Amino acid sequence: MADLKAGEVLFDLGAGDGRTVIMAAKSFGARAVGVELREDLAKKALSTIHDNGLADRVTMVNGDMFSVNLTSADVVFLYLTTSANEKIRPKLETELRQGVRVVSHDYEIVGWKPLKVDN
Repeated sequence: MADLKAGEVLFDLGAGDGRTVIMAAKSFGARAVGVELREDLAKKALSTIHDNGLADRVTMVNGDMFSVNLTSADVVFLYLTTSANEKIRPKLETELRQGVRVVSHDYEIVGWKPLKVDN
């Protein structure tokens, strides 16, 4: 996943049940922040994070992805629609430092040319 390395920070915007942030911590040794607007999904993710003993490496934010500071990100993961990607793009362009890897699963980010596409 985006050549994620141990100790790097992954943000998952629209994290749902937290499976991506959990995988980032368990499989890659990364630190991860999941952001999920729906309280029920954020609570489920938090429960799974605690059940897996990952609370020291994974944070779950129950809130709006537009209000989260992304400046510490090494990787940002998106599984959003093309229209949602279009709305979040200005935030990514403003807050992400040079070299941050953005992974958009299934949906393009209009105006960006992908460096790598996996099928």
